[in-house]
Amino acid sequence: NSLPHQIGHPIGRIPVREPTVLEPQWYLNKEPIRPLGRGAFGIVYQAYDQEYGIVAVKIIKKEKFDIRELEAAEIIHKSPRLPFYHGPQTLNLFAKQPQITLPSYILRALMKQILEGMRVFHKTGLVHRDIKCDNILLHCPPGTGHVYAKISDFGFAKKEDSKHEQTYAKGTFPYLPPENFQESALITQKVDIYALGITFYYIVVHKYPVNQPTFELQQKKMALIQRIDRPQEIKDDILWSLLSRMLEYFIRTTGPR
Repeated sequence: NSLPHQIGHPIGRIPVREPTVLEPQWYLNKEPIRPLGRGAFGIVYQAYDQEYGIVAVKIIKKEKFDIRELEAAEIIHKSPRLPFYHGPQTLNLFAKQPQITLPSYILRALMKQILEGMRVFHKTGLVHRDIKCDNILLHCPPGTGHVYAKISDFGFAKKEDSKHEQTYAKGTFPYLPPENFQESALITQKVDIYALGITFYYIVVHKYPVNQPTFELQQKKMALIQRIDRPQEIKDDILWSLLSRMLEYFIRTTGPR
């Protein structure tokens, strides 16, 4: 599941387009061409598919395979509101350029799209587990005047499980909530809400509240802080009220984020 998917809606109107659905036997009839990238969990190959042409195929390492992730992939492929999409820009277009200050109306429009996309995604019963600026795509079809924000990269998605504890953490360090650093933790959809809070924080402030180079250092730092303080760059009280609720610690709340 290495292809991104479209979620959300554009500023001003909701697009209607037919989804591209791959059947459960999607991995058959593919000829590998070359490796595109390697990670801790597997390798992504460029491959030729007899029906779809050039595609990307992710091969998961046996020891990292989780049947619940395969179930999540099938749910995504069959959902009529999660068609495939590929776009060239991400939220890093804004986040990594400190000289860019988004007008409040643009920020609100982007946040509304992304939160709506997350709502639709969570209705499937899945947890994304890798929400970050890199995985929020931006697309502006020529001549439309609309910007589409889309959640992408469902490679870590799995069905929410409130009974079985995680065996290892998945995600990107600055976006991981405190519960991800616990030895035994139940990972629910709350982790996606926290990661979205960090995402919005990053595009406004242009830096992460906590960002250490290793998992161990990030874990130690997260254990020391009691809360994420309001940065001076966030002037809007309503915006900070929303973000602070999204960034509430799991151990401090029994309700949904």
